[in-house]
Amino acid sequence: MRRLGGSRAGEIRLTRLLRNEAFSCEEMLAEAAERTAERCVGRHVLAIQETTVLRSEGGGGEYLHAVLALDAQDGAILGLIGGCLLERTGGRRAARRSVPIEEKESFRWLEGADHAASVCAGAASVTVIADRESDIFEAFALRPERVELLVRAAHDRALADGDALFARADALPAMGRAELDLPARPGRRRRIAQLEIRFLPARIARPKSGLRADLPESVAVHMIDVREVNPPAGEAPIHWRLLTTHAVVSETNAWEIVDLYRQRWAIEQLFRVLKSAGFDIENVQIEEKAPRDRLITATLIAAVCIQQLVHARDGGPGTLRPLSDAFEPEDIPLIEACCADLEGKTERQKNPHPKGSLARAAWVCARLGGWTGYYGKPGPVVMLQGWLEFQAMKRGTNLMMRQSQQDNTDV
Repeated sequence: MRRLGGSRAGEIRLTRLLRNEAFSCEEMLAEAAERTAERCVGRHVLAIQETTVLRSEGGGGEYLHAVLALDAQDGAILGLIGGCLLERTGGRRAARRSVPIEEKESFRWLEGADHAASVCAGAASVTVIADRESDIFEAFALRPERVELLVRAAHDRALADGDALFARADALPAMGRAELDLPARPGRRRRIAQLEIRFLPARIARPKSGLRADLPESVAVHMIDVREVNPPAGEAPIHWRLLTTHAVVSETNAWEIVDLYRQRWAIEQLFRVLKSAGFDIENVQIEEKAPRDRLITATLIAAVCIQQLVHARDGGPGTLRPLSDAFEPEDIPLIEACCADLEGKTERQKNPHPKGSLARAAWVCARLGGWTGYYGKPGPVVMLQGWLEFQAMKRGTNLMMRQSQQDNTDV
């Protein structure tokens, strides 16, 4: 709080803002979603949803659920669709089967899909992507119109004809092979994986208990089974079982759906920026719930901005996004002033991106964050430091302008 405020007076102002009941998480998220909606028009939008832990307390804790919009064509981050904060307590697992889905915590996955359908109403198409926790029969049975689902399977479900889903896929011969560049993650080194693919249509049978009476007896899906062959010694092989409402009619089509699922990594990166690799929101010491929730929500929106800058940094053909994705039009003069000050004499030290592009602003933030233009690409930590520096410069510039206007008024 002290760092964000910049001074004792700034800290007090920020504290008062966070405690102001008129300043709500819902309004912040609604404003972010409205801006995202404008960028989704006419596109195939990937609405990626996931939940992350903010505080863990004896089997429960505080969690953040977010839905992020990406352009399916180039992976550009279009903005935040929605989010919510959850509090989880232990001891609820035994009774959850008898509780209606609307009263379960897992209802957030259905709400996320509904919200994506609403926010992205102007999109050409919407695919909601999520990991295994969202493998819920109701999510498929109640999916919104014009929305497709792509979910990693968690359950070996019974099929309408009595067979088991996983066994049906295991019995199929491999229908194709491909190489996949797997990025490094905690506990796994980067490697090129050799993958086999299988795919099939299926009708998932309605579970026998705990569901609403008005749900269908079965739902139609396609399953794509991707598994690694000959993994390196000591490495767990990759095995994805994906359920989708997209039609899968060929090997090429199946690999395209796999590529869509791989875009889910964007929301993991977003949470990384929000937490350990950026804003460190987990270690916020505000104990009062309402102001802490407001700060977390505002920080989530800022973390999306940082990820937009990271994605935009290369500015390749066909991937240039407008500066308005993450900045206000009135920021352009300051961005250009920073650019003129930061550019060197050689071509490599000059900003190669066109004016008005997000890539140009990303270059400025990267340089403000300490990137020299050499030694690799700027990551989220560097981009965050540069973005914070730019925001500080913006506040200083606005303060000088207000003071100048006040001096002219006094005269």
